[in-house]
Amino acid sequence: MGIWATGATPAALFEALGLGLFALITDLSTVRPTSERAVSASGGDPAALVVAYLSELLLLEQTEGFLVREIRAQPVGDPPTALVASVKGEVFDAARHPARTEVKAVTLHDLTIDFQAGRARVIVDI
Repeated sequence: MGIWATGATPAALFEALGLGLFALITDLSTVRPTSERAVSASGGDPAALVVAYLSELLLLEQTEGFLVREIRAQPVGDPPTALVASVKGEVFDAARHPARTEVKAVTLHDLTIDFQAGRARVIVDI
């Protein structure tokens, strides 16, 4: 299973990737942005950064049950090798959030990211 995302800027692309991850997990329209968390990640290259960033978001879901609805990402570097992000959402509530797919890990397998074209593809383990 994978995430295909587009974004006009590196920040928008990272934001779309993060929301794509949570769209696999639940119906985003049911998630309210009532609580905020900070996320940071770094990697030796943009592909490693994507995996580190999405893994940090997944860790929020796996450890706190936190579902993300809004993301404001700030990539660092050109090309980006670090980022900080503010994410808003809420803790999973089975009565309101349908469970879709359990994502176990983010992989480098066939990962592509093209900032100039504003496209990325990430495969996840389910």
